[in-house]
Amino acid sequence: MVFTRKRSAPAPVVVPTQPPSRARAAWSDGLGLIAIRSVQIIAIVLLAAGIIWGLQSLTVVVIPVILALIFAAAFEPVMAWLRPRIPSVLATVILLLAIVVVIGGIVWAMVAAVRSQWADLYASAQAGIDQVIAWVNTLPFAPSQDQIDEWMTSLQEFLTSAQFGSSVGSGAVAGVGVVANFVTGFVLMIVVLFFFLKDGPAIWSFLLRPFEGEAYGRMRRIGSKTIDTLGSYVRGTAAVAAVDAIGIGIGLFVLQVPLALPLTLVVFLLAFIPIVGATAAGILAALVGLVDGGIWTAVIIVAIVVVVNQLEGNFLQPVLMGRALKLHSLVILFALTIGTVLSGILGAVLAVPIAAVAWGIVQVWDGPDLPARWARRKQRTAR
Repeated sequence: MVFTRKRSAPAPVVVPTQPPSRARAAWSDGLGLIAIRSVQIIAIVLLAAGIIWGLQSLTVVVIPVILALIFAAAFEPVMAWLRPRIPSVLATVILLLAIVVVIGGIVWAMVAAVRSQWADLYASAQAGIDQVIAWVNTLPFAPSQDQIDEWMTSLQEFLTSAQFGSSVGSGAVAGVGVVANFVTGFVLMIVVLFFFLKDGPAIWSFLLRPFEGEAYGRMRRIGSKTIDTLGSYVRGTAAVAAVDAIGIGIGLFVLQVPLALPLTLVVFLLAFIPIVGATAAGILAALVGLVDGGIWTAVIIVAIVVVVNQLEGNFLQPVLMGRALKLHSLVILFALTIGTVLSGILGAVLAVPIAAVAWGIVQVWDGPDLPARWARRKQRTAR
């Protein structure tokens, strides 16, 4: 019998711990954590400011690309129906010509109608404003004339300073540079739109090549959600704008308000700016009605605008645009303010669809129907 000696387990090696240095200890407490987070926030803000500055410097390129993406998303269902039936190039040419002819014709007709009666429209609005100011001056708490003149000057400066991009300087609004930038941007938009319609899925597949695994699935969801959101938003907004214009226009014609046709077209155009556009169109129509028909005509016009907007917001928008695209009014106001400050009127038009796309991306960040972790609804625990 062989006896083996049982070996004892080796004693654990004790590594002497070193106290943290003073520098590490200074960053590990609460104040140090706040400092780290502050530096990170500053870095993010600087990065965002740099991106915004770069986009504003390249507005003549960025804006046409965004508009081309929006139009491509709006007409993607038509293109998806045409692709299997006729060659892709022919389908793209047919759809692009139809877009240019239809949209260009509508815009030209509206601009021509408004422009032909713009002087009368402006004079009526100015007379209405003068009547409102005269009524305000009769109130016991009426502002002074100097204050009113200051407010009007500020409003005029804001409207005249509204740019269609950083490339449009305030001193060259009617200059050759503006025309050249517009023509360049329009041609670029048409060219980019052609390739988006023709090779949109192939272009997106090429851009997805660097991604793998979970990141690849997430980017595919983001692309699909972006196209669906932009398309639904544009088609829904156009339908809502048409209904607004028809409803308010019928009221203006029934009341025999002068300049009813250009006012109806203005309502349609301004309806693409949520909340603010409908309000501005209603105010303009009420001012014209005030000059011609008196206070009761203006009141009836305001009532018509309110009723149409309520029907649109509560019944029409949810059906045409879906609940998923419905942003809170406060979010829309913030988006409109930021867009107007950055790019004027065009920024106000593009701000809401971009905000809707951003929220849609958050909704599919972790799955087809799974929002990002921080955006999920929290379950209430029973006490």
